[in-house]
Amino acid sequence: MPNPFKRHTRTRGGKRRAHDFLENPSLARCSNCGEVKPPHRVCPSCGYYKGRKVLAIEKF
Repeated sequence: MPNPFKRHTRTRGGKRRAHDFLENPSLARCSNCGEVKPPHRVCPSCGYYKGRKVLAIEKF
């Protein structure tokens, strides 16, 4: 098996390895409706954030 002719830079190796350490995003439960949502965000299903109504969500 042939060896590399020239050495690859640290940057090039780092770019290749950038995705090796990705983790799943953390999720939290909404205190109002219990749906799973990203932490510190308005709940997309009910529109509440920290116990207050922030968004008006229409239910169909």
